[in-house]
Amino acid sequence: MNKTPLEKRTAAFRDYVKRMMSYSQALAILNWDLRTKAPRKGVDARSELIGVMSGEHFRLLTSPELAEHLAALQEAGTWEQLDAITRGTVQECQKELARFQKIPADRYQKFVTLAAKSGAVWEEARAANDFASFRPYLEEVVKFQLEFIEYWGYQDNKYDTLLDIYEPGMTVAQLDPLFRQLREKTVSLVNAIAAAPYKPDTRFLGKHYPEAAQEAFSRFVLEKIGYDFQAGRLDRSVHPFCTSFAPGDVRITTRFNPDHLNEALFGCIHEAGHAIYEQNINPELFGTPLCDGASMGIHESQSRFWENMVGRSLPFWQHFFAEAVRRFPDQLAGVSVKQFYHAVNEVTPSLIRIEADEVTYNLHIMIRYEIEKGLIEQTIEVGELPTIWNQKMKEYLGVVPSTDSEGVLQDVHWSDGSFGYFPTYSLGNMYAAQIAAVMKKQISGYEQLIARGEFAPIREWLHQNIHQYGKLKSPSQLLHDITGEAPNADYLVEYLESKYKAIYQL
Repeated sequence: MNKTPLEKRTAAFRDYVKRMMSYSQALAILNWDLRTKAPRKGVDARSELIGVMSGEHFRLLTSPELAEHLAALQEAGTWEQLDAITRGTVQECQKELARFQKIPADRYQKFVTLAAKSGAVWEEARAANDFASFRPYLEEVVKFQLEFIEYWGYQDNKYDTLLDIYEPGMTVAQLDPLFRQLREKTVSLVNAIAAAPYKPDTRFLGKHYPEAAQEAFSRFVLEKIGYDFQAGRLDRSVHPFCTSFAPGDVRITTRFNPDHLNEALFGCIHEAGHAIYEQNINPELFGTPLCDGASMGIHESQSRFWENMVGRSLPFWQHFFAEAVRRFPDQLAGVSVKQFYHAVNEVTPSLIRIEADEVTYNLHIMIRYEIEKGLIEQTIEVGELPTIWNQKMKEYLGVVPSTDSEGVLQDVHWSDGSFGYFPTYSLGNMYAAQIAAVMKKQISGYEQLIARGEFAPIREWLHQNIHQYGKLKSPSQLLHDITGEAPNADYLVEYLESKYKAIYQL
């Protein structure tokens, strides 16, 4: 049967996009290897290869051929005939084309090469507590961001342009009131907890937990909650992350601390939350830019939901504690499930973001958000970062890092120019609480299911309401379809106050 002109155009467009996405997948594999397996002496060559591949991807993304496809498919009379996936793909490609067309190809390739090298230098600087060696790379990364913002243009705030990359539609004007409310309520709760007479006993968490046993237990937990090891793998890296090459290949990493159980276990559950999302996107979206999370905030809602709202809940440990005791009998001797639940939910101001408790975590994000805005508004210089970081840590959390490795060097994000990313972590916490409030009403016996280790109904609910859509729905549409509301910090505040007032007997 002969194809119509529209069918031919649509097929040619989808083939072109699939070729373009193949470069994205290859780049993801190269970056995964760079951060997990590549030898130190291979970093320069690998960074150059990433730069070349990114240049090819950039060329495809900004080509006249793609522009022609997009123009033809958006014509009146044609647009209305497109299916939802093709229409969504056109919209995503149009947005990316508009963004990247404004950047000269040689500047983009130089930036990508710099970002890959900068990430490797950051790893070494963090290990050596040497901000000075990383500083010139970060200065260059910031210069590129400012240059790109000028190419892209902006309306009210330069930072909005970066925020929109990770959280489409979100602005500083929307974010500041949400963060202000969250900051005020969080500081009040932290102060109340600090003054509480009761303190959980956490000494048993700091005993020696062999890395091999930790990894085996983490794998056991991940399999139970639904991370598919046939469609992924767990490796080690300096900074835990999740990366997706396809729904059938979604990999996670962690780092193990033999003298503390929490770090790797909850890090694994967090990354598995991201991965379960990616593994359950509708396979029909593969080969399009829609085969991704709706936004980083929505993505983070999934990781934080599994890590904290499930993984740090009492029902979760009513199910898993016996297995933990079986694997770590000496370390957990004489410890009750309630003591363990209280210990893994201890609230104490800490230096490291990814090790922070649920309550203080968002204050870590506020610090990074304010510093990022300062860098982009050029009221803060890179050379000032260690001092400003330490000042804000003292002001917000009452603790000061003794080294830059525990301070300004702890996160990978700035090394590759991911400015605008950090706020999505706190947005993810807000979304998670808002979405969970609806989920608990719709899944009967929600807590009992967790206590029995029956996670399939929760995964299925998430699949039906969030995961399957990938990027077909915008974050605001997804949230509104589930909750009937815009982003609302009240649910997170209520969740934290209810949980932690009970634990700390306030």
